[in-house]
Amino acid sequence: MSVSPSVDPASAPAAAPVAAPTQADLLDFVRRTAADTDLIASLPLDPEGRTWVRLEGPGGSEAWLIGWPPGTGTGWHDHADSLGAFLTARGELKEHSLAARLPTDGWKTLELTEGVDRERRLPAGKGRAFGHHHVHEVLNESTEEHAISVHAYYPPLPRIRRYSRTGQVLRLEQVERPEDWQ
Repeated sequence: MSVSPSVDPASAPAAAPVAAPTQADLLDFVRRTAADTDLIASLPLDPEGRTWVRLEGPGGSEAWLIGWPPGTGTGWHDHADSLGAFLTARGELKEHSLAARLPTDGWKTLELTEGVDRERRLPAGKGRAFGHHHVHEVLNESTEEHAISVHAYYPPLPRIRRYSRTGQVLRLEQVERPEDWQ
């Protein structure tokens, strides 16, 4: 008969805290996930609206697999205090973004300066990471083909702010919270 030594829990070494995922970690996760052809093929696609499935992201992050019917998009929005990454797994997406840091709160309308607009085409296998308060819109401009993408955010999305844009004027229209997405 063997006897295990008893250990006082108070004297046991503490588990090392798990480091929060970085933008690079999130981008690596979306790359690996998008390469899972069985997972990508399993997403139910709707001809009318976007579809999504929540995934388990790294280090407590929030992740999503999203299907984009032809001609759909997100509209202008940000992910508040979360950083993130996304990658196109199938089809092609286009991202319009702003190369300017916006005030985080306390405004309803902003006049954008010239030269802040950025545009990226993201065919299958291409993606990007972004920092806090990144304002963008993502579009599937195809008239015939669904697109599928993988997204990850850390910390999990506390809110999404939605904007309208007319010329160089950006207007805060709505703030959504996680309970709005259930």
